[in-house]
Amino acid sequence: MVDDPSHPGDDAPGFACFDTPVGPCAIVWGLRGVLAVLLPEAGPAALRARARREFPRAHEAAPPADVQRAITGILALLHGARLDLQDVALDMARVPEFERRVYAIARTIPPGSTLTYGELAKRLGDPALARAVGRALGANPFSIVVPCHRVLAAGGKAGGFSAIGGVRTKLRLLQIEGAPLGGSPGLFDNLPP
Repeated sequence: MVDDPSHPGDDAPGFACFDTPVGPCAIVWGLRGVLAVLLPEAGPAALRARARREFPRAHEAAPPADVQRAITGILALLHGARLDLQDVALDMARVPEFERRVYAIARTIPPGSTLTYGELAKRLGDPALARAVGRALGANPFSIVVPCHRVLAAGGKAGGFSAIGGVRTKLRLLQIEGAPLGGSPGLFDNLPP
């Protein structure tokens, strides 16, 4: 049977775009929970194209109640609320076991707080895994819900960030949450409000 994109079927992922203080984002969901949260792209068309590229069977739709609650939580967090989004169900069927463990620990980092890659690796039981933790967070499909932006390089430096805008986006997210960054207040200078 060939999939008909005009009738995606009950098990086809859905996605919805929504505006946030950092730009338009998208959320993709399936029957078992959220499959991805996509941070801003060059514009709404690029965001939709990315959702369809990463999830070829996905169709744009009104989010079900649990996904709408996730969107509401993300928006509240990006407006400065101190939420942990632990109640958002994530479908990790496509996520390798190591990344699942990294994401579970990252989800425990409260808004306004940070860990380093090394500290997160130590919580996994092996400080030598810091680079592997960085790679896992670089592949994080659940941005904001799995707050990879709260994980910093050694010495509290920003480190990398794979979203559009790179480290600038990471710093903006940390600024919204009121997180200190390695005692270097100048890192937040000149960021848009």
